This record gives sequence, C-alpha cells and structure tokens, in this order.
Amino acid sequence: MRSIVLASQSPRRKQLLEWAEVSFEIFARETAETYPAGLATADIPVYIARAKAEAVRGDIGTDRIILAADTVVVLDEQIIGKPKDPADAVRMLSLLSGRKHQVITGVVLMQGEKAVSFSELTEVNFHPLSQEQIRFYVEKYKPFDKAGAYAIQEWIGVTGIESIRGDFYNVMGLPVSKVVQLLEQFQAGNK
Repeated sequence: MRSIVLASQSPRRKQLLEWAEVSFEIFARETAETYPAGLATADIPVYIARAKAEAVRGDIGTDRIILAADTVVVLDEQIIGKPKDPADAVRMLSLLSGRKHQVITGVVLMQGEKAVSFSELTEVNFHPLSQEQIRFYVEKYKPFDKAGAYAIQEWIGVTGIESIRGDFYNVMGLPVSKVVQLLEQFQAGNK
C-alpha cells in the first residue's frame, strides 16, 4: 500500500494507522469544526472530515491520497463536543453516566477530485459513574481534546463502560479496519 496523507493531528488516529501498518505522513491544517444548520447528525462528521481533507489538498497536490476523519459523540440526538475546561468535562461525563450514547466517525478519502466518504456508528453504554470517579478521571487524564470528554482506551473506558455495540476502534477515533479495506479498493482503482 502506498503512503497516504493523514489530515489529522489526533494521536489516536496516528496510533491506529501504525497498528494497521499503514504507511502515512501527517499534514494537517487548523480547520473550523462547524457545519450548516439542518445537516443530519450522521452527516456532520463527514462534512467536517471533508473540510479537513480539502484544507490540505491544495498543499500536497492531487496525486496523493488524503485520509481525514472527525468523531462526534451524540446523546439524545444532540452532539456533545469537546469540553472547554474541567468543569465542562465533568458536566459531559455526568450526562453520559448510566446512559447509552452514539459515537459517529466520519471518514473521507480524497485524491484530486475523487472522494469516498462514509460514517460509522458505535453505541456505547456507560455504567452509572460517581462524581468521585468522574472528577478522578478528568483530573488525571485531562480529556479536553476528546469528543464527549473521554477515551475508551483509558481508565474510564476500562472501568466505566458497560457495553458497546459496533466497532471499538471507531470510538477511539477511526474505524480502522473499514478504512484499510477502502484504502485498498481506492488504490486498486488507481492502477
């Protein structure tokens, strides 16, 4: 598989691609994570991922394959973003405590004018969490760069998640097995 460009600074996406032994380099631009009103919830992370891919396309040329992704946490049909500060992280985790929510990752593969996109949904169910557990996690792990204020691969995921339905790695930020399959198809179509 040829090397691709990862349009993301996410250490988790980098780690997942490394685990999958995908050759890549990181080239990301700061991109506003905004979207038009009325967009379907499942389309929002795809919209943002496309903006991330387009932000770097002009800088790297049209012959390279760009991979961009965005992950959102959805509770009661409302997107929960990244926390602004520790109090906001505690608030978000308190909302998720004892409840089921969805994690949706939008993925875009782009090369020149050719683009393929999809979204992947995973349901996550938290055990009830005490305020002490939530504060411990926020103080120790500082989940301020994470949608929904948590990382499934950290302490809170190991101790606080009752169940998931869907792709575990999607909750980390990239449905990597589906991405690898699409990359292989994408590259085969370019031969």
